[in-house]
Amino acid sequence: MAFDYDDQNIFAKILRGEIPNTTVAETEHTLAFADIHPQAPVHVLVIPKGPYVCFDHFAAEASDAEIVDFHRVAAQICARISPGAGGAGYRTISNAGTDGVQDVPHYHMHILGGRPLGRMLAKA
Repeated sequence: MAFDYDDQNIFAKILRGEIPNTTVAETEHTLAFADIHPQAPVHVLVIPKGPYVCFDHFAAEASDAEIVDFHRVAAQICARISPGAGGAGYRTISNAGTDGVQDVPHYHMHILGGRPLGRMLAKA
């Protein structure tokens, strides 16, 4: 499957330093920063520095180092929100495409926590 990456999306501009952000963590392959419209007391976005549109694009084409680094950064942020198995919890979300309501065409994971989040989807 071919993915068309738009290098003018807001996250690409953040990665180039054209738009400021509140960095939470940064590594060679990953940037994590505070969401500018938080939906919970803690709302962090984790993005790969490579040009990936969505999860399946990232998982299929990113290097092993990029994939491991991304998930290790996400794990560190999750541990800060809810350390250990007995913590209060958190939610990770990654939207893809129109039906998934993806607003920015650069793969990103939302990590939310700091309060009860309720059900993500209504029970059928």
